[in-house]
Amino acid sequence: MNTAAPQEIDRARYVTVGPSEEIDVMLAGVPMRIACWFHDNVAFFREYETDAMPAFKIVPTDADMENAQLGFNRMAEREGNVPKSYAMSFLERNAILELASAKLLDHDVLLIHGSALSIDGTGYIFTAPSGTGKSTHTRLWREVFGDRVRMINDDKPFIRVGEKGVTVYGSPWDGKHHISSNDSAPLGGIVWLTRGIENSIEPMGKAEAFRVLLKQAVRLGGHDEMNKIVGLERSILEKVKFFSLTCNMEREAAITAHNGLECSAR
Repeated sequence: MNTAAPQEIDRARYVTVGPSEEIDVMLAGVPMRIACWFHDNVAFFREYETDAMPAFKIVPTDADMENAQLGFNRMAEREGNVPKSYAMSFLERNAILELASAKLLDHDVLLIHGSALSIDGTGYIFTAPSGTGKSTHTRLWREVFGDRVRMINDDKPFIRVGEKGVTVYGSPWDGKHHISSNDSAPLGGIVWLTRGIENSIEPMGKAEAFRVLLKQAVRLGGHDEMNKIVGLERSILEKVKFFSLTCNMEREAAITAHNGLECSAR
């Protein structure tokens, strides 16, 4: 059992003067204003900058960054790792993600853990527990299908539910490989990925699909936010197809997945 003391913010590393720079960005089709304490985080959002009138403003506080550090502490303890102290700019980016995601719930936007790509204009999200091979699998798609594939986000894409369908959007929070684009595509399916020796893909029932969303959608806030999240998940279940993919890490896995998804779309 890990007995290391939880890590706290090193307050000597920064001065609490409040956010000093602002940038207007468009995330999941929703314009917002973000206040940043750290200049490198303005650069972090630059690809998503917009001239549109912001629908709301995000202002991360000292407490928000402390909560981000506590969240990383809890994650490390669950995984049996020693908690570590993170740079303030990194904690700010994660605090902004949580604050923005909570606000975006009012615009029918859900944040999910997964690797999202588009092929020939249709988006797919591959999701699984960390370490299963989501990023490796989507890399195989790029190797096999080349320029037909565009990566949308390799870690935390947004899903927006609309009257005519569901759209997957990129975000700047793109995981350790930093693969993303300010892009979007109509969502053709969500795929639960499991490692195996043989490659196979099949449709997933709604009960199992709902469990996948409960696991992989990012949980936020209190009771009201959770009610909004569950409502969005139910809407996604009605509008999006779910699949179960068992695959190895060979190029044939991408071909099997693509063929199964393409057949389902016909």
